[in-house]
Formats: sequence, C-alpha cells, structure tokens
Amino acid sequence: MASLVLLKGGESTIYELKQEEMVMGRHTDCQIHLDSNMVSRKHARVICEDSTWYVEDLGSGNGTVINGQRITSKVALKHDDRIKVGPMLLRFEDSTTAITTKAAAAAAVSRSNPVAETTPFDLTVVGDKGDAATIMASLEGGSGKYSLDVQPEVKLRAIIEISRNLAGTVDLDALLPKILDSLFSVFPAADRGCVLLKSETGQMIPKAIKHRRESDDDSVKLSRTILNKVLQDKTGILSADAANDARFEASESISNFTIRSMMCVPLLGLDGEPIGIINIDTQNPLKQFKKDDLDLLMVVAGQAAVCYENARLAVTYMEKQKQDNEMRIAANVQRALLPETLPTVDGYDFFASYDSAQAVGGDYYDCLVLPGKKMCLAFGDVAGKGVPASLVMSRLSSVVQSTMEFVNEAGEAVERINNHMCANAVEGRFVTFVLVILDTQTHEMSLSIAGHMSPIIRHADGSLEEFPEESVGLPLGVASGMPFDVVKYTIKPGETVVIYTDGVSEAMNPKNDLYGMDRLREMIVKNPPDPTEMGKVLLADVRKFAAGRSQSDDITLMCFGRKPAVDSPTEIVKGRNS
Repeated sequence: MASLVLLKGGESTIYELKQEEMVMGRHTDCQIHLDSNMVSRKHARVICEDSTWYVEDLGSGNGTVINGQRITSKVALKHDDRIKVGPMLLRFEDSTTAITTKAAAAAAVSRSNPVAETTPFDLTVVGDKGDAATIMASLEGGSGKYSLDVQPEVKLRAIIEISRNLAGTVDLDALLPKILDSLFSVFPAADRGCVLLKSETGQMIPKAIKHRRESDDDSVKLSRTILNKVLQDKTGILSADAANDARFEASESISNFTIRSMMCVPLLGLDGEPIGIINIDTQNPLKQFKKDDLDLLMVVAGQAAVCYENARLAVTYMEKQKQDNEMRIAANVQRALLPETLPTVDGYDFFASYDSAQAVGGDYYDCLVLPGKKMCLAFGDVAGKGVPASLVMSRLSSVVQSTMEFVNEAGEAVERINNHMCANAVEGRFVTFVLVILDTQTHEMSLSIAGHMSPIIRHADGSLEEFPEESVGLPLGVASGMPFDVVKYTIKPGETVVIYTDGVSEAMNPKNDLYGMDRLREMIVKNPPDPTEMGKVLLADVRKFAAGRSQSDDITLMCFGRKPAVDSPTEIVKGRNS
C-alpha cells in the first residue's frame, strides 16, 4: 500500500493512496486537503499507472517540488521521495519497496548516520566529503561550567530567562519545545531550531522543532561532519553564510542548505557527556550569527541541559515512588498469603517467621488444619528472589491449599502439587519444598521432602537428628509425574523440629563469612527447646552474625514441637482450615 505522509508541526498525518487518482489542494473537495493560503485550490495530483505512482502539478501558483526540483511534467515517485506543495512537505511511502529500501538504508545508517530513521519531523543528515572547512568557528563545551568572562550580563540574563521559562516543568515532551521558545527569545534572529536527543542505543532522535514563521515546512538538514564533531568533541560549531561561502563549494551537504548562518551545540549531561544537540539557524543574510552568539548559545544550552536532566531525574524519582508504592501493596498481598496466626493445639507450640530480602520474596510457609485432628505444615523456597519468585510463591500457596482440600497423605499431596507446578512452569523457577502431615493424637508426622534441606529434630536430651539424603527427592517444578518418598517420625515430649531456608544457613557478614550449618546446629542444641523461644533466638543470632550487612536472601524459619508433658486431651483450638 502506497501513502503520502504530511510532516507538519512535529507531527505526521498519513494519507493512504486508495484511489488511482487523488488530488492535493486547498479545496475541501480534494482527497488530500492541505490547509494553507500558499497552496492552490487544486494544486497537484498523484496517479497510479501500471503499478507506478506519479505526481503531476495542476498549474499551481507556487509549483510542486520533488526532492528539491520543481517539476514541469508528470514524474514517477520512488519510496521516500519528498514532495513540497507550497510550504507543505509530504513524504511518499511505498510498502512494496520499503522493506528492501529500509534494509539497505539500515546498514548505511549503522555505519555512518548517527540519526535514527523514525523522526517526528523531516530530518536529513547528509554526508560531507572533506568538508572540515564548513566549521567557521568552534567553542569547547568542557565540563558544562559557565564561562562568564565574556558578556557576563548577557549570559546571566539568558540563564535567568531560560531558568524562569523552564521552572517547574517535569513533562519531558513539553520541556523541549519550551527550550526552543526560550532560545528564540534569546536569539531574535533565529528562524528555525531543533533538538535531538541521544537514545540508549546511541542514535540521535529528533524530538522538537520550531519555526519563526508558520509557513516554513518541517524539514531540517544537518551536516554529518558538524554533527559528529559536536558530539565527539563536545564542541559548539558556528557556520556563517554557508550557502554563499566559496569554501563550501566542494561540500554538497552545505552548499545545498538554504541557511545563511547556523549554530550547533551539545547538550551536556550531569556527567559531562553529550545527551543531545541543539541546532538553530537563520536565513536572513543581514543577521548572521557571530562567535559571541555561539558563546552565548553554549551557556544557554548548558542551563537547558541542566533543566532537562533535573526534569528527567524528577520523572525518574516519581516513577520510583510509584513503583515503591506498588511494591508495598504487593508485599501486603504476599503477606496475606501467609497465615496471620498459627494454630493453638494442646500439647504443641508453633513458631514461624518470614523476612524477605526485597519488598517481596520467594519463601513460603503455611499451616492448615485437616480433618481427624491432623495438621498440614507446608514450607518452600522458590529459586531466585524478588517479584518473579513472589509470583511463583503465590501460585504455590494456591496449589497447596487446593490440593490439601482433597488429599491428606504426604507423598500423594506432594506429587499432585509438583504436577501442578510443572504445568506452564517458568524455566529455572523450581521450588524446594517440605510437606509435613502431623497427627496431633498419635504425634506421628509424615514428611515428604522435595529438594529441600532436611528438617532438624532436637531431642529432649539436646542431641540432633536429620533425615538421610536418600529421602530427599527432586524440587517441585523440575519433572512431572515423579513419585516422592515419605518418611515418618513420632514426636516425643520435649522434642522440637526446625525447618529453615538457605537464607538462614547462608547469611553473610561483612567479611563474606557464611553463618553455616555448624553454627546453626550449635544454636539449636544450646538454646531452650521451646519452639517460640528457639525461633526468636535463632533469628536474633543470624542478624547478630550479619553485623548490619544487607540481607542477600529471604530468611524464613519454622519451629514446632511437643511440650515436655501433656496432661490433657489434644484439641485444636484455632487455625487456618484447609
């Protein structure tokens, strides 16, 4: 599909060529309506013959120009041709040839053209062959500090002017046109100005344009030599009366310009590196820019760059505030997935703690009351941290609760949970997991361990016991259809079970030393067997060991056990029901 793109006011309007003949003109009946007194009522037409599009002037007063040449007869159009109708500029686009044309152009752009292809106005960077002489004067940008030795009053007045005009503006899209408005106030001779900013890939993206006269078209030409020198050397460039100077006869890009005088200066960021350029020019031969003007523009551009950087930082700060607020909400949502309180069971004590390294994390625990005076204790650690891990954690929480509605046997439950987690699993996001079914009447617990560290059992005499490695299966989310072994153990009075994530055993201090399993076992042995007291002492010791070092992983701990003596029948008083 062929189309004409009208470039005006920094915006583009697309006219698809759906008919074999379409007329351009000021009259409202024209298929391509161009609202300008300098455009004839029926100015020109585009026609399609044998799959080729042509443009033909219809005897207009101001003529029709293609690629800078006024036409006197019907002319065939090629992709990316520029058509000037009075002051209106249009670009011809033909999708049948655009792909190959853009592919060839992309290679050339990557080699020599620092300006991106997509622009909000018609910008052309033309090559120069040996045109170092186009630079009439230059001025080093340095670190962006102001030099007030020359014209201090004028410079200070200009700085105050642009600061006042830009004060309070944090909308980056609105800021750039304001910069040009301020420049036109400081430089009354300026006829046209544009701002280009450097993208993350290093390309220069046209962002704003301004004309002194509304009748001017939105077309800008820049010399690649000047543009590259401004960016590489952080230098302001003055080119005076470029169109008439004999020294530019060999430079096609300069000799084709209709400007009489131009200035191009870098916008230097807070680190002193260019973030873009400002280019202004005048077509009045009686008002050529001088070196003092270039010096002034460098100062004004420096202040404009500071205002832009400040606005950008303000936008970044506001975005960060918004993200922080969203993360606080996410953290509250994740906390709601964990039980608010643990069940109260005669003869048993329960303790659990969750502390994420970031706003949200991937550790998980839950405590569900099952029929027949049984309890389900679920404990997991998602690979990774932050938001991705928290999303997997939320899915795990839902899967565990829905599974335990129908299954009360540890091995079968973990197998079903694993199959759910394998369905549409994200690669690399596995979960180490422990599921305990505790019968509070017989005191027997059935465990199925999926890739997690073995729980540590502290006997009443202070000795420790852990389950053998062969009882540990694969983590959840690795392979579906896998069976999981079940180990059983009867909890005796005064015994405590400790389940932990590697955020506990691998906590680090400022010297990069690990907390380690030996210290963890030692703390379990020498501290009171009461689950709540033990949990609090372990967490306090981990934080003491870290000595203020930031947490590198989520720290989650669960302790539960029988009281030394049970004198009354076991009864579950409260807790989360499955």
